Amino acid sequence: MNVITKIFNWKVTLLSSAIILILLVVLDFYGVYTNSFYILKPDNYIFPLLSTVHFVYLYVVWFKIREYELPDPKMRNIEFTLYAILLVYFYKIYDSYQILISVSDYDEHVIPVTFQPMAILTLVLYGLLPLLTFYTFWLRRKYIGAYNFENYNDNLNIWQ
Repeated sequence: MNVITKIFNWKVTLLSSAIILILLVVLDFYGVYTNSFYILKPDNYIFPLLSTVHFVYLYVVWFKIREYELPDPKMRNIEFTLYAILLVYFYKIYDSYQILISVSDYDEHVIPVTFQPMAILTLVLYGLLPLLTFYTFWLRRKYIGAYNFENYNDNLNIWQ
């Protein structure tokens, strides 16, 4: 684990999570079967809206680590919301896998050449996102601390 923490320190982890989220937001509008973007399809806006919570959490973790602050109830609420959003991420992994293996169902249709590379890229990015998210939770616990609000007021020292 020590080698992983040296390679994926908190800055690299947060930056790579943000880059993967941005790529997945763009790829969410992309149709692999038709090789075109669908901007007007309402279903394509679900993941970008949910990813805003993830972006907010990444910012909060970055800010708390950089400023040496303790966790607060708002941060805990955002993290707990992100736990629920992780279920959507796992569904997107399943959905991407189903799309990738469905190419044999369309043998009689013209499938674009970019189908397999884009489907694999999407599946890999969706697979990396929960891993980086769980690692971010671990980094939050290591650098910021656990959520212990019973004696929160006793641990505050305004003169530090």
